[in-house]
Amino acid sequence: MNKVLMKGNEAIALAAIAAGLDAFFGYPITPQNEIPEYLSKYMHEKGRVFVQAESEVAAINMVYGAAAAGKRVMTSSSSVGIALKQEGISYLAGAELPCVVVSVMRAGPGLGGIQPSQADYFQATRGGGNGDYRVVVLAPESIQETVDLMKQAFDIADIYRNPVMILADGLIGQMMESVDMDKPVKKRHVEPKTYALTGTDSHEGRNVITSLGLDPVYLEKHNNALKDKYNQIIKHETAYEMFNMEHAEYVIVAYGTVARIVRSALDMLKEKGIHVGLIRPISLWPYPRKAFDLIPKTCKGILVTEMSMGQMLDDVLISNKGRFPVGFYGRAGGMVPGPEEIVDAILNFKDKVVES
Repeated sequence: MNKVLMKGNEAIALAAIAAGLDAFFGYPITPQNEIPEYLSKYMHEKGRVFVQAESEVAAINMVYGAAAAGKRVMTSSSSVGIALKQEGISYLAGAELPCVVVSVMRAGPGLGGIQPSQADYFQATRGGGNGDYRVVVLAPESIQETVDLMKQAFDIADIYRNPVMILADGLIGQMMESVDMDKPVKKRHVEPKTYALTGTDSHEGRNVITSLGLDPVYLEKHNNALKDKYNQIIKHETAYEMFNMEHAEYVIVAYGTVARIVRSALDMLKEKGIHVGLIRPISLWPYPRKAFDLIPKTCKGILVTEMSMGQMLDDVLISNKGRFPVGFYGRAGGMVPGPEEIVDAILNFKDKVVES
């Protein structure tokens, strides 16, 4: 094990290179700027492609072109930048082209501020592009997990021919932690990209890649095929962690860096004699609904904690199926909750309950 102290954004960039990134296209926006800054140097040194596009819209369309050519390709941005890329992400999903999109969230709405936030949950999991499409969304808790998920994301994108988003907040992008870049991760088998626009050496006839389908019979068939693929993603790629769940009196649901704060709160609650568990979704889409079936009968209620006004709350209410009371505690605008606040929310759970 060879750990190195690294900033989150730089670790993301290095992990992408280690995963075989061929080309990066992006446009600067805080708090993810160190990703393109790092790649602008090291991609060139390795003979790979780096382009700072003229806009976010241009960048995501360059991603489309490189993915169509069979390359491992990535873009990164933050919040308002991701909003501008949504049309292109829908195109990529519709054309079944793999790519990795890194979103380092900032506070909003609008231009908002550069402080960390989790207010892009809807943007990531519901999507701002048009049509029946889905993006795999992975939410890391630490820089090490971000690195591990980055390496897996490219394989997942290639296997399912679909965009994969790494959804991190500004804390992960800007803080520093020790990281083992050589830590092994699950390696997937990726089929040759015979669909790519690389000539006819590997196949006969022309390859055509498009998201346009003017024949409604064809387009419905295509949508059904995409739905079948998304069902396979739900079956095989749903990921979550359950912690301290046995005989839990309450269960907290949190993702990303908020889950780390919750862990400290759990220790403080334990000292008060209150046993609280944690469900940490790692894949935000597909959402780990089955985890909620494993909540023990000792549970008195579920508390959703986010750096938002309650965006993941909808998925928790759906997953809970009305079995337990659900409460919410969140901070917004770039404010980060402290463990004491989460402890207080559990102690005053009845005041936090929302209508399901």
